[in-house]
Amino acid sequence: MRKSAIRLFMLAIIAMAVSAAPVLKAYAAGDANPSPPASDGKKAKKKHDKHSSINDGRFQAGYHAAYATVYDRNDYASAIDELKALGHDDNAAVANLIGYSYRKLGDYRLAQVWYERALKIDPDHVKTWQYYGLWQLEQGNRDQAQYHLSRIAALAGTDSAEYRSLAAALEKPAGTGLVY
Repeated sequence: MRKSAIRLFMLAIIAMAVSAAPVLKAYAAGDANPSPPASDGKKAKKKHDKHSSINDGRFQAGYHAAYATVYDRNDYASAIDELKALGHDDNAAVANLIGYSYRKLGDYRLAQVWYERALKIDPDHVKTWQYYGLWQLEQGNRDQAQYHLSRIAALAGTDSAEYRSLAAALEKPAGTGLVY
């Protein structure tokens, strides 16, 4: 009886871990919780102190506040200030959100700078490929937006929210003047 209970308990733990795995993967793919940028050998030691604080509760709380400022309150100017004050604009998620905010404010030049910065930091940052693709559409660069869509497909698949969003925007007629 005791062995059966232990086996049942272990099976329950494994089942919980397996069922939580897709949730963790999907959660990590978003920008709600930015991850530290990848670094290489020599630079890692110099930047370690700064990047180690990305897991700090204060950074996370500040990022979540800025995230809410962008998506809940649509106060893009304040969000830019909040994001820059975090001191981690060398994080792809932070740089991307700054770029998004500039795009929403209509400053396409600065939005481009920040999107390119985010992709330089992390060339596989799917959310940046999506937002930069939408930027390309707003600029009338449909071929470039299509390229961004192909990058998203390669990185996250055609079932990802980022792919579906950009694909839907590409389906709209050119020159409609829509802002995404």
